[in-house]
Amino acid sequence: MTQTTSTKQQSNEQSTFKNSIRPFHVNIPEEEIIELKCRINATRWPEKETVADQSQGTQLATVQELARYWANEYDWRKIESKINSFPHFITEIDGLDFHFIHVRSKHEDAMPILIAHGWPGSIFEQMKLIEPLTNPTAHGGSASDAFHVVIPSMQGYGFSGKPTMTGWDPKRIARAYGELMKRLGYTKYVAQGGDWGSVVVDFMGVQESEGPIGIHTNMAGVIPPDVDAALWSGNPLPSGLSDEEKKACEQRLENKFYYAFLMGTRPQTLTGLVDSPVGLAAFMLDHDWKSLAMISRSFAGVKEGLTRDDVLDNISLFWFTNTAVSAARLYWENSNAGISFFSIKGVKLPVAVSVFPDELYEAPKSWEEKAYPNLIHYNKLPKGGHFAAWEQLEYVISELRTAIKSLR
Repeated sequence: MTQTTSTKQQSNEQSTFKNSIRPFHVNIPEEEIIELKCRINATRWPEKETVADQSQGTQLATVQELARYWANEYDWRKIESKINSFPHFITEIDGLDFHFIHVRSKHEDAMPILIAHGWPGSIFEQMKLIEPLTNPTAHGGSASDAFHVVIPSMQGYGFSGKPTMTGWDPKRIARAYGELMKRLGYTKYVAQGGDWGSVVVDFMGVQESEGPIGIHTNMAGVIPPDVDAALWSGNPLPSGLSDEEKKACEQRLENKFYYAFLMGTRPQTLTGLVDSPVGLAAFMLDHDWKSLAMISRSFAGVKEGLTRDDVLDNISLFWFTNTAVSAARLYWENSNAGISFFSIKGVKLPVAVSVFPDELYEAPKSWEEKAYPNLIHYNKLPKGGHFAAWEQLEYVISELRTAIKSLR
């Protein structure tokens, strides 16, 4: 009898530990920072591209200037200090450690919001949002605009655990995020996402019967099934598309998604990304041609959108956490699950959409209304691209305050 009681107690203690929320602090050892700089300086360079544009990929001049700045001027400790200015935690969900930032507003009536990042992003995409959302009265808003903010790192990304088994596709991430909000005591909340985050929050809106009361997305999954199939296969588009819908299709085709094909089929082959920091940087920069062009201008001295430090903060995080390949496997998981990035997921909850002109495609309102039958907000912004929260902070803050107001 004593042994049985002890076994039950041990089981309860193990369960309590798994559900526990543990504080987390970031401190990259100095020797790793020194090693990074040595590796950058030892880079073996290719010859210059044979074209005058970026049609062959990330241009040599951009990567060499990035490497020069990274090795000689960039200061990781600056962003590390910023990271640690927020409360960070780790909790185990479905057998895997999830890292997340959790900042509660001083305004008790604040709306809880989970904000989900994508690739090649991280928590750095959304860290700029924290202070304006949690303390709106100090950032041009009112107490009624306040949010309690939760920003998790996806599995295999940043400081979250790396899966050792298959099965972690966006639907499973959505369930994990739902469990995280439940564990934090939030019974009603909204979810926001871009890139993979938009796919995940769409599935949260489909799967979670309790918890989410609405979602906001800046990369809407609204392409009709027949159009989506034609775009991926290269077959002719269906007839009857409006000019705005045809434009969206053209924009979607402009981005070839070669990075997604590589990660979706052969992620383990990308071992070089965890061996060469400059190789990692060149690969991460080549996400979409408009973002690459903007980042290239930033390293050429033009101040717009993302700064050089913004870009290198994120790449450094991937380097120090050795997550280039573990993050890439999400594309493989998604491919095996048969999930299309931009297809309709079946969300019935209230949905707010912000459309940025340099996104992978500008989602037409006609598609939005069919994909999201409870569309509560649709707005086309004058500037911004794929990394909206990172590069166009004021627009995203304004959009969130306006879009979610009816759900409070």
